[in-house]
Parts: sequence; C-alpha cells; structure tokens
Amino acid sequence: MDRHSPITWKAALLLLALCAVMAVSALANSEDAVWPESPGDDVEINGKMVVDYSHMEDGYVMVCTSQPTNKKLKLRISRDKTQFMYDLNSEGEYEAFPLQLGSGTYDIALFENASGNKYSSGGKVTLKAKLVDENAAYLVPNQYVLYDKDSVTVKASDEMTEGVEDVQKIYDTVTQFLKDEFSYDFVRAKTIASGTLPEVDPTFERRAGVCQDLSAVTVCMLRVQGIPARLVIGYADKYYHSWTVAIVNGEEIFFDPTAAIGALNAKKYQIERMY
Repeated sequence: MDRHSPITWKAALLLLALCAVMAVSALANSEDAVWPESPGDDVEINGKMVVDYSHMEDGYVMVCTSQPTNKKLKLRISRDKTQFMYDLNSEGEYEAFPLQLGSGTYDIALFENASGNKYSSGGKVTLKAKLVDENAAYLVPNQYVLYDKDSVTVKASDEMTEGVEDVQKIYDTVTQFLKDEFSYDFVRAKTIASGTLPEVDPTFERRAGVCQDLSAVTVCMLRVQGIPARLVIGYADKYYHSWTVAIVNGEEIFFDPTAAIGALNAKKYQIERMY
C-alpha cells in the first residue's frame, strides 16, 4: 500500500498505552482545530533541509528543502530505534509531519536521490519535543490524512455535528455516516499503484475508496472535531490493511470502516505503524 518503514512493536505498545489514558474534549467545530503553520519563529537549516519547529508542542514540524530540485527527496523522522520514512516534495514547499511518538528527542534527516535507489545525505536536525498532549499529533493533518480548512470533508464534519457537544455522540455520528454512505472501491483496489497516499476529499466526494482512503476520511472528520484519531496501518489476517483508532472519553475505540461496510471480515489485526 505504501513505502514507509514499520514502527517497532515495543514503540507501538508504548504509544497505545500512552494514548489509552489521555482524554481530549471535543471542539465546537473545525475553526478551533490545530492547523499547521509556517514559517514560524523557530527555524533550523542544515544542508538542504529547512525545519520549522515553532509548533512542536502541537505534535508536528514543518519541513521543506531550501533548494528546489528535480531529484527525489526522502525524509526520515526517528526517535530511538523507531523511524518513519516519507517522500518530501522537491519544490521547496513546506509540508507537515507528525511527531506521533510523543514527547522526546527526534532526529530529522533529509536524503536526496543520487542514482537508481541510492540516496545521499541532504541534512540532519535533532530536536527535543515537549507536546502539550501525547495525542497532539493525532489532531493535525499530515501526508496520510491530508486536508485543510476548505476541505469538503471538514465542512461536512462541521455540518453533521453542529450543536453536538457530547464526544461519544460526535464519534457515533461520524462512524455511522461512514457505514451508511460509503462503499468499497474494488476497481481502485485492483489498479492503485504502490506508494499511493490516502485521499480524503476525492474519497468523500465519490463516497467510495479503498481501506486507507476510508480510514483517512474517518480520521479527518474526527480530528477536526477535537477527537484524537489515528490512521493505523498493518495486517488484518493476511491482508495489508488500514483502519482507525480514536480516543473517546479516555478510551480507545477501534473502527475499521472497510469491515463496517461489509468489504472485509477479519479476526486478527496486527499494527505496523500509525499516522
């Protein structure tokens, strides 16, 4: 489904334990959500990489290349022995990347394609993050759950939860909407290229998508209402798969939109990484 390095089981279990004890109240609407910003006051440049860490407490950093290039770029964000690999755009435009392993010291490294599958170092920055909430990264858009203030999915989430303050009721409203309105896109499942990232608005407008698309829509609609939600990637039985886990009133709630609409019947889920 994509091209990124797996999260270690030790780190995954630690993260799940941290998330299970954290509770966040729902927002009034998406106007109160956290939206990635750049440039800020705290910026570090190393080699060809620019890192804006002005909002690390909100669970993300903004990264871009200082020199637009026609070469492919990779970004590695790691903490201890756990690492995540991303593609970085070559135009020099900032992108938001999550600090999903919570508070701690992160190494951020840029790599530039040299030839074939070989990459050379383009810069490295080490930062110590102190998050306002260990779930902060799961309230902000990123490459895997990409949306903005003008997204149709965000507006729909606001509309269907308008006036609702109960967190559980907001969660139930969103997940029921996915169950009732969406279908699995079997054609896309057969034709989607390896490395394709989830699509939020296109999936919402089609009312159909593959597992990662359906999960991204769910997570987007929850995050903008102040409910921390994770897009999880791993295995459902023998199938490479994506699903969601949200934090509602301090408790983790598992929701697999693909299974909910009858396109999968899995008994065992194995976590690989989360965004």
